[in-house]
Amino acid sequence: MSLELNAKETALVLIDLQKGIVGRELKPHTASEVLSQSAKLAEAVRKTGGVAIYVHVLVTDVVRLPADKMMQRPDAPPPPPDASELVPEAGFREGDVLITKRQWGAFYGTNLEQQLRQRGIRTIILGGIATNMGVESTARAAHDHGYALVFAEDAMSSATEEMHRFSVETIFPIMGRVRSVKEIVEALA
Repeated sequence: MSLELNAKETALVLIDLQKGIVGRELKPHTASEVLSQSAKLAEAVRKTGGVAIYVHVLVTDVVRLPADKMMQRPDAPPPPPDASELVPEAGFREGDVLITKRQWGAFYGTNLEQQLRQRGIRTIILGGIATNMGVESTARAAHDHGYALVFAEDAMSSATEEMHRFSVETIFPIMGRVRSVKEIVEALA
């Protein structure tokens, strides 16, 4: 199915492309692949009149609630001071929007909704790390807010291929359109 995008009403929202996260082992796409594809998307969105939005999580401020399986061992060393900084390879440029979050999703407790509404955004292209956590949490909230969604399958990844595939093949097609970066760039041109 073809994809048509009005670039001026489109925002690229990239999740957690930061030092404390991109160093992890990812599947099915490596961090390097995700970063390269994300930067390519950001450039295409900017060039055609859309907005590139980068979201980073303050890793030392993340809400940690009781759970059966902890995200991090209690005795794990604290993250390095620069763990929340975007990596240069993500392609952040002057004029892009930076959103700071303290949980998985990018809407709650941030000004993302305000940034999107002020710009007349109707469609969000999503990518980042991790597919089944930050990206999916943000997608669910975006869907609830009435945004059309496009998922850049090869600009996101997760801890395991199974986690990535479940979101991409089961959840995301119900919420929007799953496409490759190549297809999205072509639709923006």
